[in-house]
Amino acid sequence: MPLVLEIEHLLGVSFAAQNPASTAPDWPPQPDRVFSALVTAWAFRGQRMEERRALEWLEAQPAPEISASDGFARTAATVFVPPNDPQTSRIADRTVMPSFRARQPRRFPAFRPHDPTVRLVWHTTEVPEELLSALNALALDTAYVGHSASLTRCRFRTGTLTTVSESSRRQVYRGRLAELERSYIAGRRPRPGKEMLELRRSNEQPPRSIFSDRWLVLEHARDEPHKFSSEIPDVRATALLAKALRCVLMSGYRENGQEHVIPAVVSGHAADGSPVIDPHLAIVPLAFLGTQYANERIFGMAFVPPGNSELLDDPDFQHAIRRIAHWVERKGRRELRVTCNGFNSTFTITRESNLRSLDPAPYVSIARTWATCTPIVLDRHLKAVKNADRERELRELILQACRNIGLPPPASSNTRTGQLQHSAAIAAGNHSAIQNAPSAYPSGRAPQWTGWRLPASLATRQLTHAVIQFEKPVRGPVILGAGRFVGLGLCRALDPEDH
Repeated sequence: MPLVLEIEHLLGVSFAAQNPASTAPDWPPQPDRVFSALVTAWAFRGQRMEERRALEWLEAQPAPEISASDGFARTAATVFVPPNDPQTSRIADRTVMPSFRARQPRRFPAFRPHDPTVRLVWHTTEVPEELLSALNALALDTAYVGHSASLTRCRFRTGTLTTVSESSRRQVYRGRLAELERSYIAGRRPRPGKEMLELRRSNEQPPRSIFSDRWLVLEHARDEPHKFSSEIPDVRATALLAKALRCVLMSGYRENGQEHVIPAVVSGHAADGSPVIDPHLAIVPLAFLGTQYANERIFGMAFVPPGNSELLDDPDFQHAIRRIAHWVERKGRRELRVTCNGFNSTFTITRESNLRSLDPAPYVSIARTWATCTPIVLDRHLKAVKNADRERELRELILQACRNIGLPPPASSNTRTGQLQHSAAIAAGNHSAIQNAPSAYPSGRAPQWTGWRLPASLATRQLTHAVIQFEKPVRGPVILGAGRFVGLGLCRALDPEDH
């Protein structure tokens, strides 16, 4: 008999964001969010052993279906709120009082459903009475799901459900409770639950690149909503800024006394100084591109670890970040300063922002067609002389760049013969398909500053923009070419799947 968890939103509104950097509401509430709320109730109730057993039983069950009504997203206005308690050693420091703290912009995404009650349905075997009783005790003390303003009334029951349900997007798994405990003890935000994304036309998981879709976003520091605290570099300086950021990150390890144990996944080099073959940390720009008003400025940067790495949760990495991101008491935030090739940049580590340019979603979507925002650096010089031969060689290099990051080679099907055509799946050229993204090379009369600024190791390589179409949708990030670890060859989805 199905196990049903009913969650009634008492205010008729759900306050929850899809991720810390998103302004879109997370509706309906996903199983990982609900499970975290139950774990919070368990902790405040004294961490009783019988309730722990009930949670461990629940996390081992198959993914539940969700029964929820439609509704509409409320407008998320920007408000300015005091940050967390500042760290201070001064006596009688008035900056610890909320009224004297610097205000930071925040948005609180909200969704107003037609029916305020959501139901999670586990199609499972008979639930032991003692487990159902323990789960209900936790549900009765679960006061909110998502933001603390999302007041709820919850209860577990068994029985049938006749309303139409949808599959969950994120799910819990065995060991999730222990993982949440470790995150709490370490003082870090827990990772989201396991993603259960399904394509509309296929039950198979899409191919994905070697890079993770979980990013650490650095926002260019702002003292006021539209006033940045330092010069905003142009996206053409991406590679130099990314290289400088990696150097600053490595200095954090050195200042922590770990100079000789900086991991290769961070530095990109082995202990003897030779480049590593295995995937390592990429640093990419989050620039204002893609609209007629775009100004090509870098509003933020993002650390993109390899997909098989737990780098962002590594204590040494987190200690290095805290070492280089210094606490500024009068602003109530940590700031990371980077000096690079004539410009100074100051970043803050952001968990949510009202800038759409800082949302990684366009880069980590599921899509068939991708276009470069920053040009691809070719792995070698072109050898062909004739234009047709050069175009063929160029496509082959892009095909190999896709293989280098674990993606299938781009291809489209010939509707008459059914054969795959690689040539029809890649269009390379000087200009980007992303509106207002700078060209790979400036026009003949353009000033020198309109060219891409590259480190010495890439300065002689050829650049190209491209539009790439895969036979089936793939999961981003798609970052191609010899400059992929310094933010070049970064692609944006042109036809993202709805999920």
